[in-house]
Amino acid sequence: MAGVLLWVISPKENATALLSLIPRGTAGKAQKSSRLCPRLKSSTGVSAFSTAVANPARSSEEKVYEVVLKQAALVREQRQKKALDLERTADSDGMTDWDLLNEAYDRCGEVCAEYAKTFYLVVINISLYYAVWCRRTDELVDGPNASHITPRALDRWEKRLDDLFEGRPYDMLDAALSDTVSKYPVDIQPFEDMIEGMRLDLRKSRYKNFDELYLYCYYVAGTVGLMSVPVMGIAPESKASTESVYNAALALGIANQLTNILRDVGEDARRGRIYLPQDELARAGLSDDDIFRGHVTDKWRNFMKDQIKRARMFFDEAEKGVGELNAASRWPVWASLLLYRQILDAIEENDYNNFTERAFVGKAKKFATLPVAYGRALMGTSKLF
Repeated sequence: MAGVLLWVISPKENATALLSLIPRGTAGKAQKSSRLCPRLKSSTGVSAFSTAVANPARSSEEKVYEVVLKQAALVREQRQKKALDLERTADSDGMTDWDLLNEAYDRCGEVCAEYAKTFYLVVINISLYYAVWCRRTDELVDGPNASHITPRALDRWEKRLDDLFEGRPYDMLDAALSDTVSKYPVDIQPFEDMIEGMRLDLRKSRYKNFDELYLYCYYVAGTVGLMSVPVMGIAPESKASTESVYNAALALGIANQLTNILRDVGEDARRGRIYLPQDELARAGLSDDDIFRGHVTDKWRNFMKDQIKRARMFFDEAEKGVGELNAASRWPVWASLLLYRQILDAIEENDYNNFTERAFVGKAKKFATLPVAYGRALMGTSKLF
């Protein structure tokens, strides 16, 4: 799976003591955390998304929309309860240790600086604690030890996620995320769905149509948008529905992943993976063998034009929601959107050779994009809803 992108404003200034996150054999803290981050279940006791996926008659977009509605309900409830107190006090002998928790957030920033080369320019003051967790999850199936990862290892990682949401972080990096999800209406389901995307990477290397690919893109990247909205926040003056903002965040995740896929065709092929709709390849007169050969032909160019057009449509949808976010969140989101969208331009500039040439955005273009993004961020909420 290609790397995932994330944009969230740091809650570091609201951080509680790390000591309050480390289990001390008391059930009280876990119960408090559970109430703030409810594992919403349907009346049957099965998550709404799991129920939807079990119904083969529904499209992937319909299944994912159920998740959008569920996440939007959490944020909408928070916005309606203006008196909700998000401040948590540390129940630990009257002592707090801010330095430890601050160090946890700082370490998350260091990890992001090491791996998120494209976006660290715009996230210097942003704590990407989600991104660290997503990156670590991604590394399980795409990292140097990927060949040794088994479904059981992912099960253990999911159990660790459960502990994290219950206020029992395993290490310092987990602690920053555990602190964050205790303060915001963050649901565990998008995190679980991302792990499900890792499971797909272990057993699936072809996608017969875009419906299948869309679900995969939701798992590995659309989930990031759903994770982020509760922390970024929706502007108080926004007239947009909560669902529409979540849809835009989802669209940005899908657009980013489609862009990753189109950028990394050659790299993925060398690993035996083809993340392109098989039926669309066939209609274009192309096959897996054409991709493994890696020759840019007119058929390939025409196919790529259609794929890029679709990715841009998702970016267009994502743009509708950026202005609805809290003011402090808009600039990094606009910057990441505009920067990632330029990768599609780079593919075109490479004459659609994504077999042997890697499309990227140069430093000059990155710096030139920042003021443009800042200008859009200042425009505030949109009139599109």
